[in-house]
Amino acid sequence: MRYCTPFRLLLAGSGALFAAPLAAAPMTDAEAEALREEVRGLRARLAAIEARLGAGNAPATPPAGKKPAASATEIGWKGSPQFSSEDRSFKVKGRIQADMGYVSSPKGLRDRGLGFSTEMRRIRLGGEGKLGSGFGYKLELELSDNAVDLVDTFVTWEKDRWQVAIGNQNQFQSLDELTGDTSGSVMERAAFTDAFAFERRLGIAVQYRGRDLLLQAGLFSDDIDALSNASDGPEGGDENDSFSIHGRAVYAPKLGTAQLHIGGSAHLRELNRLAELPTRYRQRPYLHSSNSRLLATPNIAVDRELHYGLELAAIQGRWHAVAETHWLDAIGPGPTRRFFGGYAEVGYFLTNDSRPYRGGIFGAAKPSSPLGKGGIGALQLNLRYDYLDLNSGTLRGGRQNGWFAGLVWSPIEYLRFNLNYGYLDYAGAATPADGRRDYGLHVTGARMELDF
Repeated sequence: MRYCTPFRLLLAGSGALFAAPLAAAPMTDAEAEALREEVRGLRARLAAIEARLGAGNAPATPPAGKKPAASATEIGWKGSPQFSSEDRSFKVKGRIQADMGYVSSPKGLRDRGLGFSTEMRRIRLGGEGKLGSGFGYKLELELSDNAVDLVDTFVTWEKDRWQVAIGNQNQFQSLDELTGDTSGSVMERAAFTDAFAFERRLGIAVQYRGRDLLLQAGLFSDDIDALSNASDGPEGGDENDSFSIHGRAVYAPKLGTAQLHIGGSAHLRELNRLAELPTRYRQRPYLHSSNSRLLATPNIAVDRELHYGLELAAIQGRWHAVAETHWLDAIGPGPTRRFFGGYAEVGYFLTNDSRPYRGGIFGAAKPSSPLGKGGIGALQLNLRYDYLDLNSGTLRGGRQNGWFAGLVWSPIEYLRFNLNYGYLDYAGAATPADGRRDYGLHVTGARMELDF
């Protein structure tokens, strides 16, 4: 921008005064050089004044305490679009899992739930983000078992090392349960997590995350479906007034280059009016696509459940190892029934990759050499022993010894293919085969999973 100043008028007038006599009479070389020197000096002074005027029109520094204008929204990519601006963000989330599998049928056992099966295990869509001032949220809908359910659906608030979450969420039951189903080492979680009815429930949870320490606690009611009502009036209303208290502690130090995990959890659930209904603890023959429950307790009366577990894990380079145990005391008007489950696992990456770990759980591997970029992706071999005991005193629900092998291939980030084989050895199964309750069966399964 040009500025009209008295100095400019003076300069123009001076030029005219100089030009008039110069046009009238010739100048000597010395006079011409002196004139040029004077003009260069005037130009330098003019440039200095224009610089000062330009600085005076620069944007002013905002006064103290006044928030500057919001920055532009940035668009990133983490398997799906992610939008962020200052302390606000939004990310689209989704998941697809398609399964196929086969469960062999022992001689003399006729069960339509065995044999070959396929299913769309999960179709999940939602989003998560930050709202500013430490608040965030997550909302996911899932199509599973031919029904649409709310899964992770909560609002969070974070301050320094603390987080509070209110909504439908997990209750810190075990390492295997909390690790995402698209980052596990085999297709399905340990048998006790299903038999003991681990699930998301509506409640409030508090977490503290230190350098090596994680503390989690929460108060929960029940899952959203169980809390819904179909009638009102004197005999209607909320028939489910159960609640539970949960706590988990994890110590996860580094020992050289090894990542260690030492954890424990405790849980108390009061069934209240749900105690009027009979309770059963049961489990599938590994694959979710089979609806058969070959292990199952008879109906028992339960007023409250007390359960507790221990967790051990380590990661060293391509290797990882995990072991968990979990006890469940079913307490009722009769004798207390105690059930037990646990597993031990070892895994090794055949490629130059390692199992991620963060926030007290395992994550999904990001291939160091993705397919199409100089490598084949990440390839991991896992072996697991899975034990479940649903016998207690004279009550017989059956016992499982399971051996599994899993091969997980991640050609690129967010996409995995999981191939499993297992042998289940049952003792005292709930469903007899030719009168026998001790028998074994083979299971094979394959899963395609996309998670973003």
